[in-house]
Amino acid sequence: MSDVTSLKLAPAGKKRIEWAAQDMPVLAAIKARFSKSKPLAGLKVSCCLHVTAETANLVRTLKAGGANVLLCASNPLSTQDDVAASLSKDYGIAVFARFGENRQTYYRHLESAIKHRPDVTMDDGADLLSLLHTKYKKQAANVKGSMEETTTGVIRLKALERAGKLLVPIVAVNDAKTKNMFDNRYGTGQSTLDGIIRATDMLIAGKNVVTAGYGWCGRGFASRARGMGANVIVTEIDPIKAMEAAMDGFRVLPMSRAAAIGDLFCTLTGNTGVIRKEHFKKMKDGAVVCNSGHFDVEIDVKTLKKMAKNVRRNIRNFVDEYTLPSNKRIYLLGEGRLINLAAAEGHPASVMDMSFATQALATEYVVKQAKTLQHKVYDVPQTIENWVAVAKLRSMGVSIDTLTPQQQKYLASWEIGT
Repeated sequence: MSDVTSLKLAPAGKKRIEWAAQDMPVLAAIKARFSKSKPLAGLKVSCCLHVTAETANLVRTLKAGGANVLLCASNPLSTQDDVAASLSKDYGIAVFARFGENRQTYYRHLESAIKHRPDVTMDDGADLLSLLHTKYKKQAANVKGSMEETTTGVIRLKALERAGKLLVPIVAVNDAKTKNMFDNRYGTGQSTLDGIIRATDMLIAGKNVVTAGYGWCGRGFASRARGMGANVIVTEIDPIKAMEAAMDGFRVLPMSRAAAIGDLFCTLTGNTGVIRKEHFKKMKDGAVVCNSGHFDVEIDVKTLKKMAKNVRRNIRNFVDEYTLPSNKRIYLLGEGRLINLAAAEGHPASVMDMSFATQALATEYVVKQAKTLQHKVYDVPQTIENWVAVAKLRSMGVSIDTLTPQQQKYLASWEIGT
């Protein structure tokens, strides 16, 4: 049982899934092992993730491991309808996702994932876990553990842990180096610019590009925008990250000053109200505003709509024009949702290979360690990180040095000095 836009789209989706798979060799190696050892046999897994070709290969890996998998969307504008159709028709995986689904449908699909009665869950933003901690609390006791893949989601779940209200063990996949240093930096950096360019056909060179946030996602976007010739301005609330941005050669300003300078604004913070009323008022005519954080709360879209003297005018796909009383026009991309998935295809398969390999191995870890895990947020075990990194290097044809016995002894000792 699935709820997808049209099963007729399946042939195109299958090609897309196969195309992504050829650039995901580490995940393929895990899938081959899972097919033989069946570490997830007899378990139900509910995944709330972006329904893309890369995600398709992750859920196929979980199914190969013996799991009964259900997939729902973690964002209304990130679903690739042809991929959803193919997963359902060609691979027998239950999918509840439609591109552009409204809020009511989105939450109905989330509830389908809960009603699957999962033993393990996988989240991208913690919406599934949030539902499990509110409306379906009684069912939480049946969940062995969950993986969280986003900065935003980890923030939410750590808040639950601090409040003493976390009901299941969590593995913070987002905090793994094999995820955030590559997926967040290289994946978000490239795919965000891809989404902006597809939506606007904008020339990046020479533009004043304001990057809100200098975490791994902000770093990636800022560096790639600079690489395309942009004058990049970074805004931050963290003094250490702000200093890092300054020493990386970026101009660092508060948003109150950057608002009057920027041609293109992109939020990548995981926080709310980053671009607000006072910033819209200062923006120049024709300013373009977008978001690459997980939720559509970083840009105060509701206030922008109230400020506008006109009903929004759709200029082109994913570009809405709002005219302020001063006759200044502000262009909002992708309704303030994830621009890299709304207007483009999300991260390239090669970088998601590491993230999803880490996800798959973390799932196996949760199942094996279920009896010992407490209701806490855990880091991905270092052994998993190392295995994924080594496997990825091998797939790239890259070899590295190993410690000699003398070096091992030196690093383990305290006696040897000057």
